[in-house]
Amino acid sequence: MSKHGRILVAMSGGIDSSLAAVMLHEEGYEVIGMTMKTWDYASSGGTKKETGCCSLDSINDARNIAVSLGFPHYILDIREEFGDYVIDHFTGEYLEGRTPNPCVLCNTHIKWDALLRRADRLDCESIATGHYAHIRQENDGTASGRYVLSKGVDTLKDQSYVLWGVSQESLSRTKLPLGHLHKSEIREMAKERGFIELVTKSESYEICFVPDNDYRGFLKRRMPGLETEVAGGNFVMEGTGKILGKHQGYPFYTIGQRKGLGMAFGQPMFVTEIRKDTNEVVLGVDKDLFRDGMIVSKLNLQKYDHLTGPLETITKVRYKDPGTPATITQTGDKIEVLFHEGVSAIAPGQAAVFYEGDDVIGGGWIMKSFRQGDRAEAVSSATMV
Repeated sequence: MSKHGRILVAMSGGIDSSLAAVMLHEEGYEVIGMTMKTWDYASSGGTKKETGCCSLDSINDARNIAVSLGFPHYILDIREEFGDYVIDHFTGEYLEGRTPNPCVLCNTHIKWDALLRRADRLDCESIATGHYAHIRQENDGTASGRYVLSKGVDTLKDQSYVLWGVSQESLSRTKLPLGHLHKSEIREMAKERGFIELVTKSESYEICFVPDNDYRGFLKRRMPGLETEVAGGNFVMEGTGKILGKHQGYPFYTIGQRKGLGMAFGQPMFVTEIRKDTNEVVLGVDKDLFRDGMIVSKLNLQKYDHLTGPLETITKVRYKDPGTPATITQTGDKIEVLFHEGVSAIAPGQAAVFYEGDDVIGGGWIMKSFRQGDRAEAVSSATMV
């Protein structure tokens, strides 16, 4: 009989998830390792050597850790549900003129649900991952209280941003063993236990189904004829609307993009807006990227079950964003964010995450950004979506 019960650990083959499994095993849990197969590399059309969490090498690395410590390891094939949900969303968002975040979507809507379903079949009380974040239970006056996600102590590795969409039920059954540790400590622990290959193994930050980071090529392969259908739209100047030239099609550009525009303008120019309906890509100089308001939808609140009034937060609009002070107000299933200063390159389709200190209040998907001088028009148009 195990000391703490049976736990299912998501193992990608990398150092973080491997050490999470090792730590729980040493604490006395009955560990079962599981590696999820989300995508076939060959299907992506990539030209580089297969890397990342779905590669055969990564699966074997995870299995070797399990074998060395004497606990079982399984492979969970979720390619069908991953493709139907994550990849369809990925392509659909670019066709809507937005910039998707498939890794957040996969974490919160595919992997957690898949792990918990399999945990139930294996009689596991809980699941664990190698994310750098904390979960605690807090008394909010209800019978069970709320589960609150907060930042990991390693500010450079904190991954709370990508977990904003995990539900209360899922948080209640999740353990994050690495939240109180720094990456340097994890590497040292791996060395002490003889797992030298984990320390030297390179980490992949690519989207698993776009292994060469060429999302434009992926879209073209995924949707034959798209390139011809959207070609020939205009680059237009921020503010004046002056036509600057022709582009390859609005889905092939992202907010904040400077390189790869295919034209020389005599000064650095950035994509500031994408207009799907007219196939226009708006360009401007660096200062034109700044917005101080946005509308966020498809919310998942964690610390509170709803917001009763304006709340002061630090709001992040991308993973490596340090965050910006902002006042947020919830109306129905949307949150209006008014930043205290301008934020560069807010991209619709990306996740916005709201913090109170180190705690995650919740998050959602960015619908649109605006300048507060244009707030009334932006809010009005958002209510019609």
